Amino acid sequence: MICAGLDVGSRTIVLVMLDGDILDSAILDTGVNPLRRCQELLAGKGYERLVVTGYGRHLVAPTVGGEVVSEIGAYAVGSRYLYPNCHTVLDIGGQDSKVISLSEKGEVQKFEMNDRCAAGTGKFLEIMANTLEVNIGDLGDLALTASKVVQINSLCTVFAESEVVSLISRGEESNAIALALHEAIATRIVGMVRRIGLKDGIVFAGGAALNKCLRQLLSEKLGVEITVPNDPQIVGALGAALLAKPR
Repeated sequence: MICAGLDVGSRTIVLVMLDGDILDSAILDTGVNPLRRCQELLAGKGYERLVVTGYGRHLVAPTVGGEVVSEIGAYAVGSRYLYPNCHTVLDIGGQDSKVISLSEKGEVQKFEMNDRCAAGTGKFLEIMANTLEVNIGDLGDLALTASKVVQINSLCTVFAESEVVSLISRGEESNAIALALHEAIATRIVGMVRRIGLKDGIVFAGGAALNKCLRQLLSEKLGVEITVPNDPQIVGALGAALLAKPR
């Protein structure tokens, strides 16, 4: 049976097709019409069951006909499928950040989620990259070239942006500012991990896991090795596809 998982995020939409193994995956920018994007991804795809997860799941599912599951459950299942020893999942999404603690059986024990504001999310980094006039995909690499660290005192996007502008006006290098921004996010995520309890087997999933600086800082601050999947962006959609399989 071919099952499909659709992860409708605030920045990207991911489709995974599954029939025992992963048959196919695709990623599109969410854009301003996520429903249309989902319909484009699903057009011509032969599947028997569909599960939808992510930020826009409730918008999309009634039209495309899929069941709905939470991002927490989807990321837990996808991460555990890829790494059977996974006990903690990190995801820094466009609109929220999540830390999920799993039991020995892979069940969600507890989680912490920052979804009240953009602080500590991918959107935060995107806004700061624009302020620094740097492509978001290059921000992590830029931060790794810094030879000094400056201080960012606020993770509130509005206040942090003001601080960045002030640092630029003082003549601070862009790479030092970029590193400070990554330090601030990593410190916030580490605090979330500590609150739910640090466990071995940490998997960093989602698009932010492609950021080398974030990976390095999180590993250093937690004092453990962090595993990043080959395609970290598909983990949520993979989990949704796995949950679509008949039980």
